[in-house]
Amino acid sequence: MSEHRRKPPQPQGGGRAAARRGPSGQSSGRRAAPRGATGSPSDYGLGHGSESEEQSYTGRAEARRAAQRNSGGRRRAAEPAGGRRGGPTGPGRGRGTVPGRKRLIDYPRADKYGWQRWMPSWKLVAGLFVGFIGSLVAVAGIGYAMVGVPDVDQTATAQNNVYYWKDGTQMVATGGETNRQNISLSQIPQEMRWAVISQENKTFYDDSGIDPRGIARAVFNMARGGQTQGGSTITQQYVKNAMLNDQSQTISRKFKEIFVSIKVGAEVDKDTIMAGYLNSAYYGRNAYGIQAAARAYFDKDAIKLNPGECAFLAAMLKGATYYDPAGATSIDPVGATPEKNSKRALLQMQDTLDKMVEYGHLDAQTRAKYTKLPAVKNPRSNTDLKGQVGYLVDLANGYLVTHSKETGITQNLLQQGGYSIYTTFDRNKVQELEASVKKVQKEKIKPKERPKTDTHVQFGGASVEPDTGAIRAIYGGEDATKHFTDNADETGAQVGSTFKPFVLAAAMTWGVRDPDLGSSQAQDERTIVSPKSLFSGKNKLKIQDYNRTVWKNEKGEEWLQTNDGNASYGSPPDYDIDLREAMRESVNSAFVQLGMDVGLDKVKDAAVSAGLREGSLTGTTFPSFSIGISDPSAIRMAGAYATFAASGKQHDPYSVEKVTSEEGQIFTHKNVTNQAFTSKVADNVTDVLKTVVEKGTGTNAQLPGRDVAGKTGTTDGNKSAWFVGYTPQLSTAISMFRLDDNEKNKNRTFLKMFGTGGEEKIHGASFPAQIWHDYMAEALEGTPAKDFPEPEPIGEVVNAEPSPSPTPTVTETEETEPSPSPTPTQTETEPSPTPTGTCNGFFCNNNGGTSNGGSDGGTGDSSPTPTATETDTSSRGNQNGGLFGGSGG
Repeated sequence: MSEHRRKPPQPQGGGRAAARRGPSGQSSGRRAAPRGATGSPSDYGLGHGSESEEQSYTGRAEARRAAQRNSGGRRRAAEPAGGRRGGPTGPGRGRGTVPGRKRLIDYPRADKYGWQRWMPSWKLVAGLFVGFIGSLVAVAGIGYAMVGVPDVDQTATAQNNVYYWKDGTQMVATGGETNRQNISLSQIPQEMRWAVISQENKTFYDDSGIDPRGIARAVFNMARGGQTQGGSTITQQYVKNAMLNDQSQTISRKFKEIFVSIKVGAEVDKDTIMAGYLNSAYYGRNAYGIQAAARAYFDKDAIKLNPGECAFLAAMLKGATYYDPAGATSIDPVGATPEKNSKRALLQMQDTLDKMVEYGHLDAQTRAKYTKLPAVKNPRSNTDLKGQVGYLVDLANGYLVTHSKETGITQNLLQQGGYSIYTTFDRNKVQELEASVKKVQKEKIKPKERPKTDTHVQFGGASVEPDTGAIRAIYGGEDATKHFTDNADETGAQVGSTFKPFVLAAAMTWGVRDPDLGSSQAQDERTIVSPKSLFSGKNKLKIQDYNRTVWKNEKGEEWLQTNDGNASYGSPPDYDIDLREAMRESVNSAFVQLGMDVGLDKVKDAAVSAGLREGSLTGTTFPSFSIGISDPSAIRMAGAYATFAASGKQHDPYSVEKVTSEEGQIFTHKNVTNQAFTSKVADNVTDVLKTVVEKGTGTNAQLPGRDVAGKTGTTDGNKSAWFVGYTPQLSTAISMFRLDDNEKNKNRTFLKMFGTGGEEKIHGASFPAQIWHDYMAEALEGTPAKDFPEPEPIGEVVNAEPSPSPTPTVTETEETEPSPSPTPTQTETEPSPTPTGTCNGFFCNNNGGTSNGGSDGGTGDSSPTPTATETDTSSRGNQNGGLFGGSGG
């Protein structure tokens, strides 16, 4: 039985009656004490009892416990006697509670015990909910009263961005200027209004101006740190366009947008909202408003737009970066190519037209007339961006946007302007590179005299500083207002034999595998290769895997590697040649076999380590990968060779040093150095490439009194030619190709260059090397000559035998056309057009069977081997060749 229910011992001296009478034996006149009480004052919290009372218990401790059980000590002196559960006038355990007084908020609950004490009552919950809703209503009312209807003419403006040369002088102020002209609703075609309504907000004329579900989704996403993910009505977008001074993605800005949208929806008629939206929206090409957009894309007034053009411009509202058919490869080389943008724009345009028919805004017969994209005009209208300036601005903008995590500058913020952008570009070097290209064009390229060979000829170039990665100059094309693709940043032109140094670097870094070991063990036990190592220079060499089994494609076809002009190098019968001489004469067969012995995966790793983008590398599992079927950009090639110039230290090419705004300096480039190769490897590659310039295929690039290293390159079908070379202070890549990139030709076809410029065949040693020489001579004028480091001995001599003479020997009777027999000091071991016999740059008929014989830049015909045909397109190159994209060159 519990302590408080135990029957207390009877006091001595007469039982209950005596207790009532008290110690004097007389009745006290009081009501009897509750059962279990001792009759002492301590029962009521009044102090200690007398000695006679203590004797009713076994001792003082028992008396104290009894007092605590019944009264709770002095703290309960004010409570009436009522036992443990309290008297009639107040709660028994309400500590510190004045009897009879109620609290405004009964929490924790005084009349509950345990966990129930902390559970709020339904009255409290209901009261708090009502109070919360009331507060929201009050805040909403205050917010609604405080905001006003924005004046789009005053707020929808943008500032210029100012771009500076390396020396701090101003290059151009552009990029943020406002190209906008407001027009009335009557000047906007009804089809334009219905196109926007059908695609973006079909309930526009009936809704209140906001989309509650879209707003809730946007706020939730922003609270999680994500994007707002749309959900806006036309009214909300109009309000947002009119608040360009605050485009931050924050919850407070979103609420401000909501309040203004509600007020605009309530106080402004729908036609005015529609006109305001179409007059303030951004359509790309620096065009704000429908009138500016009509001029930018179609060179006509908005009122003259047809339904197809209206649906097209409605698509531009989704983001011209990914819908403008001209493309935006400087921002996203992979995702914003002209081909991809055109496809997206057409799909969006057709979807808009279909919805217009579905919602009754366009008849089906009219809709059927617009199934193709309308013809659009030149995307550049700012004459300040003519020449090379437009390419430079695009390159700087692309760098800032693609590195937005570091710069904090998004495409939207960049478009608003207000930035001072300090670039890495050297004005003198840019002008000198352009002048060197124009000199060759003027003297050699004559499209009127030779329309079949000299049309569509293009050049690209880039110059990178080895010690930092700073881009000092580029040549993007004839004029940024006429030729839109930046030839320095992405073209799709294969690099040919300029890729061979990466094969040599891989052989010196990882070494060749032992043919007598299994694949797993061979990966670990390798032999580092010396430049004195010997490989076969035989034409139509039967390519083997590292274990000396004949390499075959998935069709079971062997690969026979040809050299330029079907020439073999070295002495019969093995035609062995050391790697230095093979590089000097650009012998395909030797480097293709070297790549197989090292492993094409290691060749790929070497190229990526040097600075090429992995996405620009093509055919990485085929022997011809080693001789340049990939298409990195001129910028990336110059940067990769700069890694050799810097003794193996790699710096990513960059174009912006710092950015400031009215808030101060907001971005500064931080130089990051990666040790791509050891200095021993890089310096030995440089030493071998010096041989190419001193007495090989690159003699046209010699600079008297200066150390120069470089490599020539020409691809299959003579469709592109390169020279990439460097001194210790500057690395430069020059490309030349014929590319039919007329707007009407969506395939962008590479054309052969036989006969171009009056030459029977274009090699990297010809016009590209000449441009490189003329430019570098001017660019380095006044700069002290500097020697390359003396290379340390490296590796072992693989396949060691007496070194044969590198004299080429024609081993086949077929002759290529129209090129004559090769001369080692003037031509490269690049492919030539299909010979008259049974062997060409792609195939050799061996004992009745067809075998792959890849040429420099060419491959076999077996799928999925990249095939360079006469209709070869550059769509892949446009995606992979850019400098700053996920897979750009």
